Amino acid sequence: MNEGISTRVIHHGASFAAETGTVMPPIFPTSTFAHGNAGGFDYTRSGNPNFRILDGVLASVEGCAHATVFASGVSAITAVVSQLKQGDLVLCEENLYGCTVRLFEQVFAKFGVKTAWVDFTKPAALEQIQAQKPAMVWLESPTNPLLKVIDLDAICAITQPLEIPVLVDNTFATALVQRPLDLGATLSLTSTTKYINGHSDALGGAVCTNDPEWHQKMVFSQKALGLQPSPFDCWLITRGIKTLPLRLKQQMANAAALADQLAGHAKVNWVRYPHRSDHPQHQVATRQMRAGGAIVTVSFNASQEQTYALCKQLRWFTMAESLGGIESLICHPATMTHAAVSDEVKAKLGIDDGLVRFSVGCEDLADLQADLNQALELLA
Repeated sequence: MNEGISTRVIHHGASFAAETGTVMPPIFPTSTFAHGNAGGFDYTRSGNPNFRILDGVLASVEGCAHATVFASGVSAITAVVSQLKQGDLVLCEENLYGCTVRLFEQVFAKFGVKTAWVDFTKPAALEQIQAQKPAMVWLESPTNPLLKVIDLDAICAITQPLEIPVLVDNTFATALVQRPLDLGATLSLTSTTKYINGHSDALGGAVCTNDPEWHQKMVFSQKALGLQPSPFDCWLITRGIKTLPLRLKQQMANAAALADQLAGHAKVNWVRYPHRSDHPQHQVATRQMRAGGAIVTVSFNASQEQTYALCKQLRWFTMAESLGGIESLICHPATMTHAAVSDEVKAKLGIDDGLVRFSVGCEDLADLQADLNQALELLA
């Protein structure tokens, strides 16, 4: 695998239609397949050419042995957690995506999966791993929405001798910025809805691993729980990933500039961007991440009403959930992505009414800067 990343995302290998000479793979919108076909396909819930094509591209990008695709990021999370059993304890980073929290606390808790919420930026977290010996450690880095950066090397140095699997939700960084498996993680999970697809027109998720046993578990979950994606969505995501390096380069350059712009505003309490020197885990971020990513989180000294007004005043940042597309978005986590998290926990984490998350797109930087400036006048 000596080819560069831009080459690998474009030249993805098999198209399952070699006799046609097609440059782009076709869509295989079939529920079933004739028995005895050369590809070994039988029923799309348990495999489809479009799944295999995307599996291969994602494994190549991640630099790993196996990738398994799912219908959404939440489907990928479900696939992993479904492999746990009653009484298992999962040590979770306390700042996770709201839907991940909801799955653990409102769905899998009913089946006896236990969770403990830990601040993995603190040294005491390493002691908790050793003391509690959980069935799994569940991390995001950077986290959603506070952009905490977790020292994956340090955590995996503890978990590996204890044979505790570590999952890292790598959605915000992607494998172009951070390689969790290279840092010792067992599983790297991604919502391919976001940067991998990049066009806000398809849902998808994926789990990457070098562990053959976990790979078989993911294939089983995909089939047994009906977590498979659609062939069309896989085709869209395969199309989208071809421009990932180009898109992400522009998005990260824009994000870094906007983080600097926002940090100078009088009504800003703080800005979080991993490669800014004022980020609380800046040293870890610069060691672990090739760049700072394209998400900027800002705490405004403002009420919910003022913050909403700012969000709605923006022209080029649409107020919407999701992230990672070519278009810029702004999100109010307290009432959107983390609405399912209790008020008490939100207050503890610092997800308050003045907190916003910018997903920075590919627009011209000057337009985004001017847009921010006119909206920030509402807080003057």
